[in-house]
Amino acid sequence: MVYNGSWLAVPSPRWQMCVFLCMGGNSTTWMNTAVLVTCIRNFRRNRGPVSGILKGYVGLSTAIFTDLCTALFSNDPASFLVLLAVVPFAVCLTAVFFLREIPPASSADEESEETRYFAVFNIVAVVVAVYLQSYDIIGVKTGVFSVTFASILLFLLFSPIAIPFHAVIKSLNRGEQDVEGQIQEPLLSSDIAEEKEVIAVEAAAAAAVEEENLVGERKRPVLGEDHTITEAMLTVDFWVLFVSFLCGVGTGLAVMNNMGQIGLALGYTDVSIFVSMTSIWGFFGRILSGTLSEHFLKKAGTPRPLWNAASQILMAVGYLLMALAVPNSLYIGSMVVGVCYGVRLAITVPTASELFGLKHYGLIYNILVLNLPLRSFLFSGLLAGFLYDAEATPTPGGGNTCVGAHCYRLIFLVMALASVIGVGLDILLAYRTKEIYAKIHASKQVNKSSSNLS
Repeated sequence: MVYNGSWLAVPSPRWQMCVFLCMGGNSTTWMNTAVLVTCIRNFRRNRGPVSGILKGYVGLSTAIFTDLCTALFSNDPASFLVLLAVVPFAVCLTAVFFLREIPPASSADEESEETRYFAVFNIVAVVVAVYLQSYDIIGVKTGVFSVTFASILLFLLFSPIAIPFHAVIKSLNRGEQDVEGQIQEPLLSSDIAEEKEVIAVEAAAAAAVEEENLVGERKRPVLGEDHTITEAMLTVDFWVLFVSFLCGVGTGLAVMNNMGQIGLALGYTDVSIFVSMTSIWGFFGRILSGTLSEHFLKKAGTPRPLWNAASQILMAVGYLLMALAVPNSLYIGSMVVGVCYGVRLAITVPTASELFGLKHYGLIYNILVLNLPLRSFLFSGLLAGFLYDAEATPTPGGGNTCVGAHCYRLIFLVMALASVIGVGLDILLAYRTKEIYAKIHASKQVNKSSSNLS
């Protein structure tokens, strides 16, 4: 609907395009919430890889559609709007029939199988990212080469569909084997099963009575249990996560929004390479942090906020390099900021679910990301805009311009300080939540041990 309106309105007054862009920006939030919350609940034992893959493809989506537009619709932008109107709608409409909650993995074997599937998703995503980057570097974007590029890209994007088909076939085969095993069981096993069921029902009833007694005594849920949004916002940990998220993603977003102007101020004529590098390295940050944080959580119970702290340290170093304007500092800075920005986005998603539960996770996550307009105003609009204008020279046309390392030096120093504050908050959150992650680690180890014994 949004892109249909944009297509009909080309060319259109600015206010109409503003309305359509507002609708588009809000519509993506609905789909993002539905997909993210459902996948986190379905694959709760692999929350890191789920977050990394989903956020990674969100980061790649701009490059995917931009390159497809350049390859197939470079001389016909109206047709590209038709493509945007039809394809995403068709994909979302199809997903409605498959996007639903399913029982999560209940054993270590199923969890391990999920992990292998997510590894395949990661490999395909990395191949897509490298392929897009290669296309941008080669620079040949016309004729048969463009059509070939688009065909291969579409094949890569649709190739992961084979994974659920493989999983379904494997589960059907496993079900047939289970039925054969049940036929060979002695008749006495049914009596034993009934006895176990009676014992389980009695235990559940006793647990329910005990839980009712505890509900009256417990006033507020503890970390790791399901929180309502009000209960979550009454905790210190929520606001520590909120402000650290603001420091990390806010400063990174300010650099990404102003990367073109930063490049011009530092004397680069072609700034598109920096925008592309920030995007592609942000993708790698999301993919790697999701997988690595999950691996070390399972192996050693490492709290996820420590990964945010590490990324904030690197981000502060990147800002200092850009403030000093050493040779090639913008290349290094764009890579570092992209990676760290991606880490912060991917890690915060599972962290919020682990601290405040999954029952109201959709609302809690969206309250956390409500600081998007706040951080855009603070870092992109207020900080970058005000300090740049203070250094800029007025031009005859009524604007202003600034060339030189001094244009953004103070801005980078302030953002480095904000990143250091974010490091302290992340370390504090890691310390406050270490017991929660120790319990998560212990539960995974118990599940793994029971699977090995069976």
